Amino acid sequence: MLTVVSPAKTLDFETKSKSSISTSPDFLDDSQELINQLKKFKSQDVIDLMGVSQKIADLNVERFQSWKKPFTADNAKQAVLAFKGDVYTGLDAETMKANDFKFAQKHLRILSGLYGLLRPMDLMQPYRLEMGKKLANKRGSNLYQFWGEQITDALNEQLKSLKSEVLINLASNEYFKSVKPKILNADVITPAFKEYKNGDYKMISFYAKKARGLLSRYIIDNRITAPEDIKSFNLEGYKFSKKLSKDNTWTFTRKQ
Repeated sequence: MLTVVSPAKTLDFETKSKSSISTSPDFLDDSQELINQLKKFKSQDVIDLMGVSQKIADLNVERFQSWKKPFTADNAKQAVLAFKGDVYTGLDAETMKANDFKFAQKHLRILSGLYGLLRPMDLMQPYRLEMGKKLANKRGSNLYQFWGEQITDALNEQLKSLKSEVLINLASNEYFKSVKPKILNADVITPAFKEYKNGDYKMISFYAKKARGLLSRYIIDNRITAPEDIKSFNLEGYKFSKKLSKDNTWTFTRKQ
């Protein structure tokens, strides 16, 4: 069983990494191709592409200019420890132990606009490049066309290594669109998280994102390799709802 999650916009490269173990991303040559293009961007180009503030645009122009190989412990950080958005609040990788990182390295993947696909312990340098942004490039008009089938091929390779035909999709729609279901050698199970509000169960983005991280951590902590076992997920009041689940969309609910 393999799980995929989205990256985060918020990053932490100030806190010293708690682990000395690291690996290198598989698609750094592709990342370099994108960076070579992005190094030509001025702040206004970033604003036009990403719809961000001047401050964020200036920061990312600086990041693009500073990006360089080789990645080392001095200029990069493990992805699972560098990302700090809502999903990663739930995942709480800072409290993981060595054996947790080892399991995650095999069973968890992070989709990325710049890096394609990251293992948790892959070193990365700071960036902002969301998968859904329409960055025209030599391979097409957007990042989905840039990455083509590479991400799916890499997922298939790891699924084969795990002798598994199940992928747990805890990524956003924007990022999971980079995966090609028709050539993915796996059944895709997509957990959904809903809150009870005003007499009905609804998906609330902030809580759903954190819950994706919580379930990712639950899978790691319990060394889950059989999909049925995630139905026992019960952190922070969530429980599996057979009634609200349909086919491969498994719904977890809670009352605030």
